[in-house]
Parts: sequence; structure tokens; C-alpha cells
Amino acid sequence: MQTANGMYYAPKGKPNPVVNKNEFIFAAIALDHGHIYGMCNGLIEAGATLKYVFDPDKAKVENFCKAFPGVKVAASEQEIFDDPEVKLVASAAVTSERCALGMRVMDAGKDYFTDKAPFTTLEQIEMAKAKVKETGKKYMVYYSERLHVESAIFAGQLIEDGAIGKVIQVIGLGPHRLNAPTRPEWFFKKEKYGGILCDIGSHQIEQYLYFAGVKDATVVRSQVANYNHPEYPELEDFGDAMLVGDNGATNYFRVDWFTPDGLKTWGDGRTIILGTNGYIEIRKYINIGMNDGGNHVFLVNNSIEEHYQVDGKVGYPFFGQLILDCINRTENAMTQEHAFKAAELCIKAQMQAVTLK
Repeated sequence: MQTANGMYYAPKGKPNPVVNKNEFIFAAIALDHGHIYGMCNGLIEAGATLKYVFDPDKAKVENFCKAFPGVKVAASEQEIFDDPEVKLVASAAVTSERCALGMRVMDAGKDYFTDKAPFTTLEQIEMAKAKVKETGKKYMVYYSERLHVESAIFAGQLIEDGAIGKVIQVIGLGPHRLNAPTRPEWFFKKEKYGGILCDIGSHQIEQYLYFAGVKDATVVRSQVANYNHPEYPELEDFGDAMLVGDNGATNYFRVDWFTPDGLKTWGDGRTIILGTNGYIEIRKYINIGMNDGGNHVFLVNNSIEEHYQVDGKVGYPFFGQLILDCINRTENAMTQEHAFKAAELCIKAQMQAVTLK
């Protein structure tokens, strides 16, 4: 798995199929971000069958086919849309184009699974909400920094079991390595990527909503800056925000593109969750100075002080749940309301952001 560059972070877990071969068929359209590999890995490990891929860029398709041998290269989007066997379309399009593709997918009678951030404007969210209501199809989102990280999944299980009582604050740190030469041109265009709080900030807000049981929140303060990349004037290399939830739980998060080259992975992602009876710290990708990998969870409550290393021990239940949700029209993997609310709040944080000099 690629660990130096977050754009190609694509975890592989143990196969845990929830359906038989060819029982749930999906396709991949638009390979603009490397997260498509993680999305497809997760679905395949849960038993889904990848039938088609389509992207106008032949080089991207060629690389994809090497990773997923046997996939059929479709001549067009329409070929996929016209195949009744395909139940779900996974996509990692340019951020600003994700909504439009989702509209076409749902109009074709298929569920849609997009990389984060799923939208760049509030108008796009309203369009998607209307289309979901009209078609009854799903607009699901790959919030990978929780859904595809075993330590984050394990922390959620601890919280659900009452290990720290009621959650009252979530602090999220989401540093990333820029690797500018490997990034596509659209990555540096704000209209295309939506801004740093909309983009990688979406992970942090989604986690806050999930861990703290928040249904809605207010953005109290948000800030962005381009501190050290004048050659990319539309890039924001730093952003932070503070939110307050409808249940009183608060959130502070920081995202940035300043991971130094000396770090063995693309970002030292951490989350600290404070509860009324204890706290949890998640060290997702690395434990600095140690050679014990990632996926560390630290728990302190009124009874214990414990360190768990859960790499390879938890798995990624989201993907199997999503497949079954698509089949049974349930919402166990993630509710539609939650997916849209995280997207809405990251856009509002972006729109309200003060630019720091």
C-alpha cells in the first residue's frame, strides 16, 4: 500500500464477503483521484464484483486494469448506465464534477458511491437531495479517514460501548504531505477542489458528527491560509475550524499540507475524543519514533489506562454494510442525512473562512 502519498492511500484488508460472486455488481467511472483504488478494494473484499471501468484518460484506465485484472473497459459512461446488472457506480471524479456525475448515475437507476468531498457548493447538495428523493437511490460518500482506518473504527466501537461516557469534544488533526509534482492541475484550482476545509476538512467534520452523535452543528469560526506555496496561489495549505453541535459537543480541527519529508507516512493523522468518563486518542497512520506501524488507540477512563494496536484486527465493516444497504434499501453503513450533513458543514466552514496572511 502507498504510504508516502495520501492521494494513493488504498488500504487492503481481509476478504469478508457479505454476498456471493456476481450477486452484487458495480463499476468505476472517473479515476481522477487515487482514492478510487481504496473504494474498489473495500467493495471487492466485501464480496462485490467489479465489472466495468470508464475514464477518458487511457493511461489511468491502463493502470487501473493492472490493479484490477479482469475488469472490462467500457467504451462510455452510457455503456455502464445501460447495463441492468450494475447496481452501484463508484467514482473519484474531480471534486467539482462529482455531483453532476452522481445525478447521471442516479438517473440511470443506480446507487452512487463517491470520494469525499462529495460537493463543492450548497447548490449541489440541494440538487443531490432532490435527486435522491426523486429516484430513491443512494448518494454515499467515501470518508476514508474513518471508514477505512481500523483504529477509527475501533474507537467508534469503544464509544458505542460507553467506554468514555458521553462525548463532549472531538479534536481532529489532519496533516497531509503535498507531493506537488504528483498532483494533477485541477488539485490547485480552488473552483475544482473546493478549498482545504471543503476537501480534507470533510474527513474531520464527518468524524466529529459520528463520534459525538451530532445531527447538526454551527461553524463558530474557520480560517484558511496559503502560508508557504506562492507558486500555487489558489492552494490553501492550512485551515482550521471550530464547531458546536446541536447536543452541545464541540469540535476543533486542523488540516494542512505541511507533512515533512522525514515522516515515514503521508500524514500523522490524530483524533482526541473527550468524554464525561474518559478520553480516547487515535494515532491513525504512525506512532512517531516507534516501528510499530499505525492504528494505535489509547483509552483512559475511570477503570483503566490502555493501549490497543489494532492493525489487521478490526477490518472495514462499512463496505459490506453498504452492499447490503443497496440490496435491502437500509441505512446501516451510513445514513443519507449524515453523509449530506458532513458535506454541508464543510462547505459552510469554507464559505465562512477568514483568510490569514
